[in-house]
Amino acid sequence: MGFEELEKYKKEHSLGGGIEKQKQRKQKGKLNALERMNSLFDSTSFVEIDPFVTHECFDFEMDSKKFLGDGVITGYGLINSRLAYAFSHDFTVFGGSLSLSFAHKVCKIMDLALKQGVPIIGINDSGGARIQEGVASLAGYADIFHRNVKASGVVPQISLIMGPCAGGAVYSPAITDFIIMNRSSFMFVTGPEVVKEVTNENVSFDDLGGAQIHNEKSGVAHFLAEDEQGCFIILHKLLSYIPSNNLENPPRIDTKDNPLRENEELNYILPSSPTKPYNMESLLKKFIDNDDFLEVQKYWARNIIIGFARLDGNSVGIVANNPEVLAGVLDIDSCDKAARFVRFCDCFNIPLIALVDVPGFLPGTNQEWGGIIRHGAKLLYAFSEATVPKLTVIIRKAYGGAYDVMNSKHIGADYNFAWPTAEIAVMGPEGACNVIFKTEIATSIEPNEKKIELVEQYRKKFSNPYIAASKGYIDDVIEPKETRRRLISALKSIYRKREEGPKRKHGNIPV
Repeated sequence: MGFEELEKYKKEHSLGGGIEKQKQRKQKGKLNALERMNSLFDSTSFVEIDPFVTHECFDFEMDSKKFLGDGVITGYGLINSRLAYAFSHDFTVFGGSLSLSFAHKVCKIMDLALKQGVPIIGINDSGGARIQEGVASLAGYADIFHRNVKASGVVPQISLIMGPCAGGAVYSPAITDFIIMNRSSFMFVTGPEVVKEVTNENVSFDDLGGAQIHNEKSGVAHFLAEDEQGCFIILHKLLSYIPSNNLENPPRIDTKDNPLRENEELNYILPSSPTKPYNMESLLKKFIDNDDFLEVQKYWARNIIIGFARLDGNSVGIVANNPEVLAGVLDIDSCDKAARFVRFCDCFNIPLIALVDVPGFLPGTNQEWGGIIRHGAKLLYAFSEATVPKLTVIIRKAYGGAYDVMNSKHIGADYNFAWPTAEIAVMGPEGACNVIFKTEIATSIEPNEKKIELVEQYRKKFSNPYIAASKGYIDDVIEPKETRRRLISALKSIYRKREEGPKRKHGNIPV
């Protein structure tokens, strides 16, 4: 009798919101909540928790509308043989809306993940709060938000957006470390109808909060996948670079790439003119393991590149100026993008490598009024605060305050190298000569020729790496082809680094 009842409940639970709603999911080409869990975890490793929980709402005839699991599947399993906890919204049950019971299930697995020191993965596909439960639903959201904050910097938290994520539901993913969206998903605080009513703007779901928008314009999302399976592929690769918690080192993988390998192409990769752009991603791929780079926030603030790579099998976080976009200048968005990435790497013991080719901060009223001072200070703060091994290679330009901000020796970098092509100065030679030799150029018989002469003299005397090296600000000037070998050697010498700052509750980063 007892076994028959158990089988009955299991079958009922497997149907979620019912056979018809499951069929509708299939017709849209979407996986159901359980199928997503099985796709997330290694084969047969997923174990569900709380499959028989139901809501406790009796208003609006809800007592007659109960579904086992109450709209979310929770549990644990293995991802690449490593333990993780996860939840998956079930859109077939009340549109995946959150009840208090739903929230309690999510909170339980978050608490268990913190006790174990393992990642928390959230698969989001929900219409938001369950209106019938009123403030109880809002309380449930706040309980989850509070745990997101407690877990931040302790275990990795990753959100997969695979459908709607609206209203208060967006703030849990926003606190997590990474957001992966697919093409059929969207996120917004207020939907198109409310936007039209309040601002009289006509906007579609995709144009308001679609995956492309949040990857390219808002910077809310970190990765863009074509479909659901694409989300899982990105997630698995991302986790391969990251430790399970803040007390562990990242997993090391034998990549079979010779640590002593040199690449002659690096000696000739820069254009002859110091003002011409080049492909920074192509450059960095020539010295990392197997050309394998996982770029983060690829489509937003493209004047800076961030992402994960390996050197001699060890995970590293890379922050690199991108000369192909705005000449690699730092602006509001690029500073925000890089600062958050630096802080994530510091949380989880991932060494940082800065590749510098920066002409300064972007000038203009939009930047000044938008708070470039405050935003630039975030990146300065993040690099200064980080205690992981920090290495810098100055490729070409390192001008003004941007030189200081991009992981200079003065804010705590452990090893700073420069290519012979590096130009380290308060400003570019042309701008400097316009200030220093203004009168001399203006009174010259041939002003243009005089300026060219003075610029070349300035470049030879000040815009080179040897002045900084003579003061110990640059540890060595290296041949570009040696970059891989020197970085690996430096990492080995500093990998056991332990650094503690003054005792405090926490710093006050200029958010």
